[in-house]
Amino acid sequence: MARYPKEHKDVTRRRILDTAGRRFKRDGLDGSGIATLMSDAGLTNGAFYAHFSSKDDLVAAVVSDQLSTQAHAIQQLRPGQAGLEDFVHQYLSAEHRDEVAAGCPSAALLDEIGRSGDPVKLAYTAGAAAILDEVTTRLAPEDPATTRRTAQSLFTLLVGTMQLARAIADRDTSDAVLEQGIAAALDLLAL
Repeated sequence: MARYPKEHKDVTRRRILDTAGRRFKRDGLDGSGIATLMSDAGLTNGAFYAHFSSKDDLVAAVVSDQLSTQAHAIQQLRPGQAGLEDFVHQYLSAEHRDEVAAGCPSAALLDEIGRSGDPVKLAYTAGAAAILDEVTTRLAPEDPATTRRTAQSLFTLLVGTMQLARAIADRDTSDAVLEQGIAAALDLLAL
């Protein structure tokens, strides 16, 4: 007989995913161990293994969850091109730049994901594909295959611009990078 109802396990798993997602984006994938992550979630280390087999398993689950949440957020924007323009402005905002823990996992973790094992890379690949599907469908709902390249270019531009803006110490220069990124992204969407 289960000690806790399934809902409790689901809520606990969600708390671990949310807490780890924020911590990973703020401190990096290797920035904290299981003990720190579980302490952040207000749980014991033992509770971790009821949900994940290893830290790598957690990282893959967090990457998948974070990208799924991002794809869903894009889905909720205004229809068509207007929604993509909203996405560009939200993504390349000073708020997104300054709130790393609450932001896009790609901009925060891409270099580390690239050095991770296959399960994490596979989770990222599937999550990025879902985001690209959302963007592609908005570009040409009648023929998304023809706009896949534009969607990939847009996503690459957004992520790279955010990474550069976060790396620049001078606030005015960082703001200019964001503004130039917005202009370039809107130009790309106008093609």
